[in-house]
Amino acid sequence: MHIPVSRWGEPYKSLDIDKVVHFATGEVLAEVSRANGGLVERDMRFAKRAREVLREIPIKQILQMVKKAGELYAKAELPLGDGAQTPEQFARMQSATTGLPEHMCRFNMEKNEFVLGNMDKILDSLTRGLDLDILSRGYGVEERGVPVSYQSLSPVLGLVLPSNSPGVHTLWLPIIPLQVGLVLKPGPQEPWTPYRMTQAFIQAGIPKQAIAIYPGLGDVGAAVLQHCPKSLIFGGSATVEQYKGNPRVQVHGPGFSKILLGDDQADNWQKYLDIMVDSVFVNSGRGCINCSGIWVTRNAKQIAEAIAERIGPAQPLPPEDPKSALAAFTVPGQADQINAQIDQDVKEEGVHDMTAKFGPRLVKKDRCDYLRPTVILCDSPEKAAAKKEYMFPFVSVVQCPQSEMLEKIGPTLVCSAITEDVKFQRALADAVHIDRLNIGPLKTIALNWLQPHEGSIVDFLFRARAFQLDKGMIRI
Repeated sequence: MHIPVSRWGEPYKSLDIDKVVHFATGEVLAEVSRANGGLVERDMRFAKRAREVLREIPIKQILQMVKKAGELYAKAELPLGDGAQTPEQFARMQSATTGLPEHMCRFNMEKNEFVLGNMDKILDSLTRGLDLDILSRGYGVEERGVPVSYQSLSPVLGLVLPSNSPGVHTLWLPIIPLQVGLVLKPGPQEPWTPYRMTQAFIQAGIPKQAIAIYPGLGDVGAAVLQHCPKSLIFGGSATVEQYKGNPRVQVHGPGFSKILLGDDQADNWQKYLDIMVDSVFVNSGRGCINCSGIWVTRNAKQIAEAIAERIGPAQPLPPEDPKSALAAFTVPGQADQINAQIDQDVKEEGVHDMTAKFGPRLVKKDRCDYLRPTVILCDSPEKAAAKKEYMFPFVSVVQCPQSEMLEKIGPTLVCSAITEDVKFQRALADAVHIDRLNIGPLKTIALNWLQPHEGSIVDFLFRARAFQLDKGMIRI
């Protein structure tokens, strides 16, 4: 199967080809045309047209198309390159190139379908009930009679996508209903979702000129970021630091998501063990919303031991096995590097690997590697392991006084704070380094799609401005 570059809906076969291979067998599953930075730069002259063709369709009608697209994405056979792909083939191929077990790929498909099917409610929440026609027209009057105006800051949104977890695609699904075009640079091991979702949109009636897809190397990602007025990128801490403060780029980096057990609940930890285990283990720990730190005032050793007993015995299984819980590392050397970092961290005094008794962490195969679940006990927040996050089931259980928790936890994407202490709850609500706050026994992975994730994409793509229209003038 050959998958071409998609230049605003027009296929383009490049002389440079990248092969997408099965992580375990080396079988070539597809050949993908490789774009380059110059191609992206040339095609960006059509970016304005992407928004124009979308604005010709009322947003309410686009929402119906998007809902239909969700059904097609999850259930239909859709075109892919010079062939076609069923949902079953999609999940199998996605698993075969990313290392994620097939049942997790199917779960992520259901998640994407849910988001598309409920897009009207999601946009209503993201815009705080704003009449969506105001975003399309640029101005309007609120129900209270207050004139408002919102200006689109870019005709397209550029996305430099990762390969590690298909769940990240939910972040860009609201863009088309906002009448903003898409410029997608797929992850090297995961071209499947961008192409399948694009075909679902087109089959549902979305103009093909609204979406461009540029597979390729680092120069393509750099070109997307340079030439799109607004972009999203996914990466590690270095990427976050590189684009920090850049208003053109929204960075989605490590989550460092945590569960905080308040002092009033520290002795009730057994009631919350399932919540802690699922937050760490579900989706093979690959998401930024997976819990990487559990902070407690006491009973840290008992909690770490209990979690280790639950997840420590997990072993790699074939990706098609419905019981498979661990994703493979498909990039050579990546698992070795992470394993070495953890081994170095557990040498520090006051740090203990509670899962060591279940066997080696690193499991090497012929063409891929696995890292088995790891639970680290830290007797204080100052330990290096307390500040780490990896894309497998890894968690540090950190003992820390409640009075120091908010000062020491650092940036946190999702924080589930289990406490009835009103004063502590108020401090949590005021903590600006927590993006998504759950008060009570809620899993870090349990997202409410009607709440913004890492900030509202509407606020990133539109700006409010003053606007007046004399009654005698023709309305635009």
